[in-house]
Formats: sequence, structure tokens, C-alpha cells
Amino acid sequence: MATVTTNDEEYDRVKAVKQFDESKLGVKGLLDSGITTIPRFFIHPPEVLAQLKPAPVTRPDLIPTIDLSGVDSPNRSLIVDQIRRASSSFGFFQIINHGVPLGVLDRTMASIKGFHEQPTEIKARYYRRGIGTGVSFISNVDLYNSKAASWRDTLQVRLGPKIADYDQIPEICRDEVIEWDEEIKRLGEVLTELMCEGLGVGSGRLKEMTCLEGKVMVGHYYPKCPQPDLTVGLAYHTDPGVLTVVQQDHVGGLQVKYDGEWVDVKPVPGALVINVGDLLQIISNEEYKSAEHRVLANPFDEPRVSIAVFFNPGNRDDLYGPLPELISSEKPAIYRQFTLTDFMTRFFKKELGDKSLTNYYKL
Repeated sequence: MATVTTNDEEYDRVKAVKQFDESKLGVKGLLDSGITTIPRFFIHPPEVLAQLKPAPVTRPDLIPTIDLSGVDSPNRSLIVDQIRRASSSFGFFQIINHGVPLGVLDRTMASIKGFHEQPTEIKARYYRRGIGTGVSFISNVDLYNSKAASWRDTLQVRLGPKIADYDQIPEICRDEVIEWDEEIKRLGEVLTELMCEGLGVGSGRLKEMTCLEGKVMVGHYYPKCPQPDLTVGLAYHTDPGVLTVVQQDHVGGLQVKYDGEWVDVKPVPGALVINVGDLLQIISNEEYKSAEHRVLANPFDEPRVSIAVFFNPGNRDDLYGPLPELISSEKPAIYRQFTLTDFMTRFFKKELGDKSLTNYYKL
């Protein structure tokens, strides 16, 4: 068992992590207990902390915001081109006039915040590492694999292929999650059609591959961190799936890596953040790029809340790889084929910041 010695005292990291996990407190529970310093296993290594310092040159509004209001008009081709350019350069963009009512956005966000602000004994009923029931409350999905933990708690709800049982979803957010799922289902179709058109393939190509059927929603809660310069809210990583749709509140903290620098994804009222996942990078034969992103630890008294829906194929045993339509003698396939089961198993065995997943499948 690995131990480190500091001030002549042995620190058993494995034991400390296990105690935290088994307490079912989450980081909000730690904060509520009155701590003023974070447990040592949350402290990230110096090379990570060095990158938290602001870049010497800020690049405001670099991540594009795309207006979808003309998606069914002659302006559609312009929107397709904007999405294609954003997906191939940043791997990130924001959308406005996306058709999801503001009331739905507000209700869903408030319900997820409400879940996390319930007493620990209520949340603890849902605290589990597996998502077998379709619902779990957890702190750090990679808690036992990562070099350091991150300052956030998460509610996970399976939305597809079959949504979690109605009575398994916490009552405080049950109706809102179901309403959110309906909206996201529609929006996912719109987005994947536009992205397919940007690749020059049939607009229904990703839907035919069941890429909209496997959906998981996560509601992240980032309470104030007593020492935000020593940890992060969410370690840098790329998303493994096809596409991610994110609603973030006004607090901010989401950053994407572009051209070697960390760039803020500034909250835009009523907007949703869209990012390309590893699987879409592979399917598109790297026409689209999945970008590294992270969330800074929250230094403010007000908690940060965000909701993400990850789209993955529903058929886990089908073979996935670059689309044949995108392979030519000029641009041969960059990746070999694989099953989604193998792909996702490898993802959850590594820590979030490990970029080896896409490289593993390269030819």
C-alpha cells in the first residue's frame, strides 16, 4: 500500500480515499462540516497546479456562439458551415435559439441544485459507484484511479436506451429530468443532422448508427473550495462519447484547451455548450476534434451547477470506426474498428486526464 511521509507522519492515501467514499458525504458534506483546508488527496501535483495560473494573454469570446434560429430556413447551410468550422477547430461551441424553453432550463438547473443541497442522509440513499439502478450520487467517478480527486459532487441518471425507473429518480428532480430528456432528444437529432451535413454524409447517418440512443445525464455541483489554488473542479479530459450537451450556470469555470492555451467558455444566458467526443472524432476520421477541457475549483461562496448529457451509441456490440464515406486514398482511415463495450471499458479503467484512449485505436 502506497504511503508518503510528510512532517514525519505517514499518510495512507488509499485509506483516506476509502474513508471519504464510504462516508457518502461528498465534497459539499466536507464543506458543511466546517473544514478550512482540503484533504490531501484532493491536492493536485505541481505540474497541474502550475497550469491553473491565468494565461498571459486572454482570448475573450474565442469559443463561437451559433444561432440556430434559421435552421429550417435558407440560412441552414450557413449554420452547418459554422458548426463544421467550430467542430474541426475548437471541438466546442455554444448554441442560442435552440428551441429548449428558458423555463425548462431554469427548472432543470434549480432541481439539480436542490438535490445536492438536501441533507446528506437523503443523498446517501443514492450514493453508489455503479449505475445499475440507473441513478447514482457520487463524488469523482475516477476517485480510485486518479492521482488526485477533484472538488465536485455528481448526480448521474441514465436516460437511454431506457430511462431509469421513474421511482428511482430522486423526487426533487424527477419531473424536471424527464422533461429535460424530451427536449434533449429533439435537440440531439437537430445537432447530429447538422454535424452530418458538415461532414458531407447523409443527415441521418449518426442516428442510423444509434448514436442518439445511449444517453447519460450528469448534474455536477461545485461548492466553494477552501483552497481553489490546490485542486480543480473537474480534471482536464476529453469526453469519450459522440456528443455532449451542457447547460452551465452563470458562475463560470469551464475552460477548453485551444492552441496550447486554456480558454474560458464564458456563460451566455440561455445558451447550451456543445462539444465533440472522442467517438465522433474517430467516426469523422478526425474531421471533427474532441478537445481537452476542465473546470476550475470554485472560489466563490455561490456554488457552480452544470448539467451535461452524453450521447453514445445504443448498440454496444456493433463495430465502430471511421465512416467509409470519409475514407479515400487521399485520406485513409486513421483508426481501426472496435466495439463500444471495449471502448467504454477502457475509458472507465483510466483516470480522466489520460489521453491514451483515441491513440489506442489508431492504425
